[in-house]
Amino acid sequence: MSASFKEDELILFIGDSITDCRRDKAIPDTLGMGYAGMVAGRLGLDHAELNLRFLNRGVNGDRTCDLLARWDADCISLKPDWVSILVGVNNTWRRYDHNDPTPDDQFESEYRELLQRVKSETSAKLVLCSPFLLHTGPSVKRMREDLEPKIGIMKRLAGEFGAVWVDFDAAFVAAQLRHIPSYWAEDGVHPSISGHALMADTWLGVVGG
Repeated sequence: MSASFKEDELILFIGDSITDCRRDKAIPDTLGMGYAGMVAGRLGLDHAELNLRFLNRGVNGDRTCDLLARWDADCISLKPDWVSILVGVNNTWRRYDHNDPTPDDQFESEYRELLQRVKSETSAKLVLCSPFLLHTGPSVKRMREDLEPKIGIMKRLAGEFGAVWVDFDAAFVAAQLRHIPSYWAEDGVHPSISGHALMADTWLGVVGG
């Protein structure tokens, strides 16, 4: 699917630390140092005549339950025209570092509520992005047993809600044929600058650029 952006549309990026990427929360319109800012820069250049607007509402450590808790303030009330969501890796990670798992049925229920609220309370188009884990070591690799079912749930919901599906996980799997996993994300989770560039290129290639 290639997007057809319209004049003055607001594109909202929301999720966890990968979207946050050191944005200055004291300045609401800062976009951080990662893929969200890279996408905004590319779209802003390629579609300057449209005066597209961009916001980043990523927050470090967020899970689906955390997005739900701030969905009014950080999504619905902003009246976005596009909502790009990247969440899920912390739902998996908390199972292993804090013994605080998110069962798949709970994950689906929370994610579905996010999407239902966007559909019922805004006119925004949805972009669902898959979380990812790069095999940088055994402790990260074993987390895939928890993450992969959640990616499957998200992909199914993307079809159900007519959302654009951006498969970051597949993009990173393919990228590991070019260079070792730690080149793209040293800890297997947080991308390097090259990893963020890969994400931006993937997003633009699917959504439109």
